[in-house]
Amino acid sequence: MHRRSFINQSVLIGLTFALHPRLSAGNILETDSLAKSFALKKAMPGEDLFRYMKRVYGGSNRDLLGKLLGAANEFKEGDYLAGLAAADQNSRLIARELIANTIINDFRNLSVYEDQQSLLILKSIAENNELVQKTFGQLKAYLISSNEAMCKEAAAALTSDEIAVLVKLMSNAELIALSQKVFNPLANSNIGSKGYLGARVQPNSPTDNPEDIFWQVMDAWSYAVGDVVLGTNPVSSDVEQVARIEATLFDIISTFQLENTIPHCVLAHIDIQANVEKRQPGSTGIWFQSVAGTDDANQTFDVTLDKLKQHLQQRKGRYGFYAETGQGADETNGHGHGFDMLIHESRKYGLLRAIKQEYLTDKNSWLFANDVAGFIGPEVFRTKEQLVRCCLEDLVMGKLHGLTLGLDICTTLHMDVTLDDLDWCIDEIMPANPAYLMALPTKNDPMLSYLTTSFSDHLRVRQNHGFKVNDAMWDFFKSIEVISATGKPNKNFGDPIAVYTKYCRAKGDSRSDEIIRQEGNAAIARVRSRGVPIAEGTGASYWMPPPVLDQEIRSLYADAKYCLWQEMDEKCIATIPDPILLYTRSVDRVDYVYHPASGEELNDKSVSLLKGHRQSWSNNPPQVQIIISDGLNVRALFDDNHLSPFLKYLESNFAAGNITFSKKHPVIKNGRVRAGYRAGELLFGTSSTNTDRHLVVHIIGERPGSEHRNFSAYITAADPDQWNTPGLIDHDRTRVVSGISDTALLPEKAAAEVFAICNQLLAG
Repeated sequence: MHRRSFINQSVLIGLTFALHPRLSAGNILETDSLAKSFALKKAMPGEDLFRYMKRVYGGSNRDLLGKLLGAANEFKEGDYLAGLAAADQNSRLIARELIANTIINDFRNLSVYEDQQSLLILKSIAENNELVQKTFGQLKAYLISSNEAMCKEAAAALTSDEIAVLVKLMSNAELIALSQKVFNPLANSNIGSKGYLGARVQPNSPTDNPEDIFWQVMDAWSYAVGDVVLGTNPVSSDVEQVARIEATLFDIISTFQLENTIPHCVLAHIDIQANVEKRQPGSTGIWFQSVAGTDDANQTFDVTLDKLKQHLQQRKGRYGFYAETGQGADETNGHGHGFDMLIHESRKYGLLRAIKQEYLTDKNSWLFANDVAGFIGPEVFRTKEQLVRCCLEDLVMGKLHGLTLGLDICTTLHMDVTLDDLDWCIDEIMPANPAYLMALPTKNDPMLSYLTTSFSDHLRVRQNHGFKVNDAMWDFFKSIEVISATGKPNKNFGDPIAVYTKYCRAKGDSRSDEIIRQEGNAAIARVRSRGVPIAEGTGASYWMPPPVLDQEIRSLYADAKYCLWQEMDEKCIATIPDPILLYTRSVDRVDYVYHPASGEELNDKSVSLLKGHRQSWSNNPPQVQIIISDGLNVRALFDDNHLSPFLKYLESNFAAGNITFSKKHPVIKNGRVRAGYRAGELLFGTSSTNTDRHLVVHIIGERPGSEHRNFSAYITAADPDQWNTPGLIDHDRTRVVSGISDTALLPEKAAAEVFAICNQLLAG
């Protein structure tokens, strides 16, 4: 049976929870020995953080302060797994009471964590001696009762840690109330203004196909959605590929003469974007980079303050910098440093505030950020309530830092959040008025396999809350007859081919509308055949999705649950030549999904097996070891024409290219990406007399949620002394080829890409 036919069987929708009965609502696995909650003893009247630490613990230190601050947070799995969550509601209330009684200046004198980034943030704040003599409780009351100008003046004198600590004291209703009165619009636009809600069109393609990207933009604009940025997440970081996507997006914008209205962006690493701009001056739009809360965490993204400064000081004109953040990324990347997700997130906003002040030469250049709340998975948030809380916290922190902040209100398909839950989250958050949201034809991203906001969600929110889009883009939507003069849907609404016709006419195309429509229909059919949805028309009301598209996304959601809970069994393993079966420290599949750290380390028996495999090489190790893990989607590996042909093509390329490789294949059950790094340490450390560079090619199933059921190959090269340093090898030293399947990046082509990267890395 073809995969699409299988997915579209509605019977799958009923399988979601039947496939794994342990996943009933509220069921939290309690076996993770790494997680420790923090219980607090009763505070004395008027006691602050420092008097409490002295009385109860004999003195204060950063580690203890981090635990007390973490205990004040609303519960989130990410804090719990880091050992920073309150043991109970009573402990949480005690921690908040201590914070409320603490004077801001006293808090500033004991830094939670100090590095170059925190010093840059400290340098960026304004002086306000009167403000810092307030307690955090007094500061909260002051901000809630003050007008926008007073709030902004106070916030400018606060460090990022202080803004985060303040937010811990606020209820959801208080966060919404504060967010409703603080706005930071982008220069010469309405984006980020009160009463406006914009959209980043996210036209992602599983194969970086420019046609997929082009038609998703036509689609968005046919629904009058997309006024902030056309921003594509590329599958490949190849400079030529990124340049092609940049050209596609810029062609759309320039054809409609929107160069001064909306930027485009390819969300590759900033080094790649700078390389493209150097080779093709003027071809890139606003530059992008994910940022973290500490120097070490930024290094995981291969980013330093000096690098950001060097790149961003080159930027001139209207479009400066677009950043992406998200709670939980620092801890899951191994750089928690003993303080909680909320403070980490606030420090990212502090970095952006400093960048705006120090690095951008044009102070009117656009700088905006996108908070990806919920993308990592259930190890950070498990519930819809936690997702809402995170978005409200981040909105207030971003606004108090003077930023134009958008939200990616999203979940992974392995979280305990349904499609309908996501609608509830959006409705709960909207009164806080974020600057913008993501926008895709459906809730499901066809490349990243996660759930976010669709075009229809934007229409529904605008209908229910009265939000507007940037005036300049609204005028454009009127000009292409998507919106009428009275602001209602016009004749071209929901018709991407009509927008394409306007595009052709703007290029001087004189063909008939009928011929252009035939061309458009054929193009949309090709796009859909690659698993990229295109919306056309509406449901019963103009803000409702087309019924066929709604059913498609629900079927994909059900398939994601099916794939997630499938186990790698003996039948699967038997298809792999010479397998060495290994296990991580995950107790079972539930432990693996909800506690990712358990899937990053091999158990003792598996360590012994790998050591035995290494000894079989007799101090003559191969250049490459291929490792295979199930990841979050074992079906991605063992569907027909997936892993088997990929291995065949890859090993044939190695043999033809005289690259030596192990004929045995370690196969890790319940394995995460970092399990491959740990295996590389065991196999290629300096205990070998060989001093040459060695590679690990780690093949792993990607997140479920698309009909492709893709897998990835993570390619990591290092010298023996580097492999021998525990924890040194991480994502910043790794290149990845993703989206591999028989319906996306074909195994033969993917194998050629992996081989080319291996050749390059072995050459040094």
